[in-house]
Amino acid sequence: MPYFVIDCSENILKLQLPQDIILEVHKAATATKLFDEPDIKVRLNPFKENYLVGGKQGDFIHVFVNIMEGRTTDQKAELSKQVVLKLKSMFPSIDFIAININDFEKATYCNKNMI
Repeated sequence: MPYFVIDCSENILKLQLPQDIILEVHKAATATKLFDEPDIKVRLNPFKENYLVGGKQGDFIHVFVNIMEGRTTDQKAELSKQVVLKLKSMFPSIDFIAININDFEKATYCNKNMI
C-alpha cells in the first residue's frame, strides 16, 4: 500500500513510455515521504476506445489513489498536487489530468499476510 492506478487514453503512450510514466508517479509519491518506498504500487491502464472526455474521445490521465487511513487532508492535498505537477510537466499538451485519493479503513483491510 498505497496503490496508484493510472487510467489514460492510449494516445498518451505515444508521448511517453509507459515505464517512464509509472516511474515518475512512483518518484512523486516517494518524494512526499508519506509512504515507505517499497510499499508504493503503481499500475497503468490505457484505454484505446470506450471512453469520453467532455463528450468526445479526447486524451486524458486520471490517477486513482488508495491509501491507508491516517494521513491529514493537507498531506493528501500535497500528494495530489505533486503527482499532477509531475504529469503536467510530462504531458503539457494534455488538457485533462486529475487525481483523487481514497482512504482504506484499517479495520476492513486485509491481505494474505494478515491471515
